Amino acid sequence: MTAPLRREPTHGQGATPTPASAVPVPAAPAPAVRDHAVRLRRLNRWQAETLREDLADLYVESSRVRAGHEYRGREAFLRRLTGDIRRAGFALLIAEDTAFAGCAYGFPVPREGTWWRGFDGPLPQSVEQLTASGHVFAITEIMVHPHTDDQGLARRLQERLLADHHASLGATLVDQADAAAYDAFLSWGWQDIGAIGRPSDPAVLRPPSPVPLRAMVLALGPHKAAHPDGLAHENRTQRPD
Repeated sequence: MTAPLRREPTHGQGATPTPASAVPVPAAPAPAVRDHAVRLRRLNRWQAETLREDLADLYVESSRVRAGHEYRGREAFLRRLTGDIRRAGFALLIAEDTAFAGCAYGFPVPREGTWWRGFDGPLPQSVEQLTASGHVFAITEIMVHPHTDDQGLARRLQERLLADHHASLGATLVDQADAAAYDAFLSWGWQDIGAIGRPSDPAVLRPPSPVPLRAMVLALGPHKAAHPDGLAHENRTQRPD
């Protein structure tokens, strides 16, 4: 699920990790992209793995963890990150100036739809179709340091991450109790499509009752008359199979 965000002014996120294959041999790093005053840079799996402790520091500094619970929150984040890094198609975008200012990461939703497990009721048909075609990208964490001057950073991170993967639909899970994050996603154009339950930390042997989350999606194709919800399949944005 997405991490707690610093709420930004309106001007108009975890999936359950399942360990998979080992981390591959590192590829050549992608070139950095200058965007406003903050540099956005893509990291490969190996780079993300080597910076996991720094990312955990960013998580603690940018989240609203209760005093005395920082260690537990940090360890839970590291377990989620480790699971996500092993997902097929994992991608991470870091924002930095003199230090890490924020990051966003995720992976393509599997075609078989396991990412939607726990959804309350039938999944909207358009979402189900796009999932089966392999054009849904899940953003599982967005973090922005509270002292960052760039007020639109969280939004730009998620927009760049989705654009880089030519997704037709973005997806994320937001804690139902986190009103600030929920309102931020709504202000960015995301739609709430229903409730979904997930364990707060699937790595523990006896997880507590599922945490109530809201499943949210962002349509990236143009709104069409036949699909007023904006979730139409758009050939121009298909990711190559």
